[in-house]
Amino acid sequence: MRNASRRGSATVALWAMLATTTVVALMSASAVVAQSARVEELVSAVVRVNAHINPEGRTVQGLGREREGSGIVIDSAGLVLTIGYLMVEAYAAEVVDNNGRTVPADVVGYDHESGLGLLRAIEPLKLKPMALGKSAEIKEGDPVLVASFGGAAMVAGAYVVAKREFAGSWEYMLEEALFTAPPHPAWSGAALINREGKLVGVGSLIVGEAVSGGDKTPGNMFVSRVTSDGPAEKAGIKRGDVVVAVNGEQPKNLADFYRKVWAQGRAGVSIALDVLQDSEVKRFNVKSIDRLDHLKLKSTF
Repeated sequence: MRNASRRGSATVALWAMLATTTVVALMSASAVVAQSARVEELVSAVVRVNAHINPEGRTVQGLGREREGSGIVIDSAGLVLTIGYLMVEAYAAEVVDNNGRTVPADVVGYDHESGLGLLRAIEPLKLKPMALGKSAEIKEGDPVLVASFGGAAMVAGAYVVAKREFAGSWEYMLEEALFTAPPHPAWSGAALINREGKLVGVGSLIVGEAVSGGDKTPGNMFVSRVTSDGPAEKAGIKRGDVVVAVNGEQPKNLADFYRKVWAQGRAGVSIALDVLQDSEVKRFNVKSIDRLDHLKLKSTF
């Protein structure tokens, strides 16, 4: 369970699997060269992140021990912003710039609420930081750039196709995520850049339905995975069980389930779950914990 007082409305960009029409403008050769140079300078702040994970980490089974993606340099001292799952439970990491220079990096922090992580290179990267924009000002239909590690060749145009709530099965929820299309092939930790050349999001996922709407179909919520040695497993809940109610109230969807759980109080409170297990509805009292206490995080942050 997350600490209810820390929930926010942070925005993380989610790349969506949706095809759109691309409009190509005809430009002179000199204009193409000039634009290419500007893009190259802008995305020089996008670096590769390599993370080496604690072999006893809770996330190793799902995400692996060696992880690679992109990150964005956001200050002159080598602070790198990336998507949190790339470096959570890391014991060592390095960043690589577009010239192939590799610099070890310290893990600065991981924030489950936003889904973001921070690294800091142990020596100056000598790269121009990317300026921070305001994701709240992004509107549906806005053109954006998506940039992963690899220079101008890994920059692609996209559009913001939705701004809406997102709930993930790993007890993760954003009040307002940005969904863009078409999808970028290297979305993990990629920079979402607005028309002013400022960072407004960090790539997290490819999703099957970027645009909201469509028919709503009633259904049930299953426990698709139960974290080993976590509170639910200790209480007796098993994979495939169906959550019927939280403290006697039936959740409408995954986001509503999280809100009902978080509304019971801070980490440490006991959560009453009615669960359909083996053709019988049973009441389980799950003693919640702070997620960060469960993960194998470095003691330096």
